[in-house]
Amino acid sequence: MITCVVEYVIDPRKIDAFERFGRRWIELVNLHGGTHHGYFLPSEGASDKALALFSFPSLAAYEEYRGLFGVHPDFVEADRIRDESGCVLRYERTFMRPLLPE
Repeated sequence: MITCVVEYVIDPRKIDAFERFGRRWIELVNLHGGTHHGYFLPSEGASDKALALFSFPSLAAYEEYRGLFGVHPDFVEADRIRDESGCVLRYERTFMRPLLPE
């Protein structure tokens, strides 16, 4: 299993758009072989940080999913939410492997 951790810098004034963006990507990850663990948004105070965590059974499965970016109409539509709203200022992707209880 591989888990992708995405760290976002968001525009806090556009949190509604970011939530729409996040809900759509949760659906897409789950429909295309992954398990989305959710988006984690600022709770209180002024913050421009958000996180997303999702897993795929393998790096190969993740790469198959990534192959749909910019091609599959649902993926294009989901990215359009981000691009047109300007809710994401930048992001960084890190891959982790979970250490789970036995």
